Amino acid sequence: MALEGRLLFTAVTSLTCLGFLLIGYDNGLMGGLVNSTAFRTTFNSPSPTITGLIVAIYEVGCFLGSVAVSIFGEQIGRRKSIGTGVIIMIIGALLQATAYSRAHMIVARIVSGTGMGFINSTVPVFQAEFSPKATRGLYVCMQLSTLNLGIFLAYWIDYGFTQSHTSSIAWRIPCILQCIFLFPMLLLLFLVPETPRWLASHSSPSSSLSVLTRLHKYHRSSEEISTLHNTILQTAAYEKSLGAGSWKDLLRNDDIQSQRRFLIACAIQSFQQLGGINALIYYSNTLFSTSLGFSPHLSALMSGFLQTWFFVASFIPWFLIDRIGRRPLLLSMISLMSAIMVVQTGLVYNVQNQTSIAKGCGIGAAVMLFLFEGAFTIGFQATVWVYPSEILPLRLRARGSGVSTACNWIFNYMIVQITPPALNNIGYKTYIIFAVLNACWVPIIYLFFPETKGLELEDVDRLFAKGASIEAMGTTQKDYSESGEKVVGEVEIDGSPKEV
Repeated sequence: MALEGRLLFTAVTSLTCLGFLLIGYDNGLMGGLVNSTAFRTTFNSPSPTITGLIVAIYEVGCFLGSVAVSIFGEQIGRRKSIGTGVIIMIIGALLQATAYSRAHMIVARIVSGTGMGFINSTVPVFQAEFSPKATRGLYVCMQLSTLNLGIFLAYWIDYGFTQSHTSSIAWRIPCILQCIFLFPMLLLLFLVPETPRWLASHSSPSSSLSVLTRLHKYHRSSEEISTLHNTILQTAAYEKSLGAGSWKDLLRNDDIQSQRRFLIACAIQSFQQLGGINALIYYSNTLFSTSLGFSPHLSALMSGFLQTWFFVASFIPWFLIDRIGRRPLLLSMISLMSAIMVVQTGLVYNVQNQTSIAKGCGIGAAVMLFLFEGAFTIGFQATVWVYPSEILPLRLRARGSGVSTACNWIFNYMIVQITPPALNNIGYKTYIIFAVLNACWVPIIYLFFPETKGLELEDVDRLFAKGASIEAMGTTQKDYSESGEKVVGEVEIDGSPKEV
């Protein structure tokens, strides 16, 4: 029996939440393992550069997977993209858990990352295309709380195994535990349908209406469902009439400003990583020990507490994102993140130079890490996954989301790769870099990022539409036979009817 109503939406949300839980678990996984005795023994005490490579090469895989989604994702659909990623990640988890050499682990990390690129590029789109407009931000915040839960679980699982085992089981079991999220995702993929918006944009209007009816018939009238369906079909028709959907359209500022929207999606994903958050998530253990001089055991413990706070703080934007909106959260919290990094620079300077106030500064610097992660999860993290899916046009959504996610991962790779050498070579000055970068994002977001709260995804096209194209979008007409086949359709552009 096909799932309907709240049960269907619960299955969709559970699938996407598991995807985000997996993102968080994999982000936090290596942070608590690379400095453990068991890991260093197995891989012959890798240098900081090699350690950075083992951790960061995962992001290269994620980048490759995201690029693959940008190429094939729109053709194969959201469900198959996620399913492909899940299968690749299962293979990657097995390879990681059975690694005995650095080369083996590096290959395993690339494979896992490739699978994650498929999942990470697609689950935000999948959720956004099913979610009601009034609470779309809330559901994405739920996903982000599960992402932070994944980081939380990874750090405490790492802590438990590395403190209680000295053999390689201390890191092999945390690696294979990825599968406890992957197999339920496979099951849920068999239960949920393709998104109604993907079906509408691929000449399946009857299937699209069927999914919308299954999803909304318990709380919307048939007239409301029909109106929403017609709006989706009209938007798909209008975008098709513009030719939106090809690679060149990502860089063409057409009547719905596809180029600007694509650049915004890529920018917010890049800004997130360049702000320095994954330097903290991946290397919080290293930061506590190298920057603040904590003992190895205390560093591991503090890392666990830091990621616990990260998870708790992620519930705050649940109550804000659909009330306050995306822009105010971004502008206020990124400004705070920049200020925190300025303060952190001075505190870590005192710790590393062993001044008379070094001990107090060490405590203050630890507090700054907690404040930074809190500000990040309220501002950046609450918006960075929902915003590109909202901003991008329907026919460019998979391709644009894939490329923007690839931007996220390639900058993630850069930050994770350079953090150990940066801490080793320039110490406290590392924090100055993140302070300056975060300060740069504020005016850019203020000037170029529009508010999207409370808008249906199709309404965002009108937000960006130029002049007469607004009327053209509103007058798009499509007629379909009972079988769902197109009979006739035309769209009015610049006053001239053109067949679509």
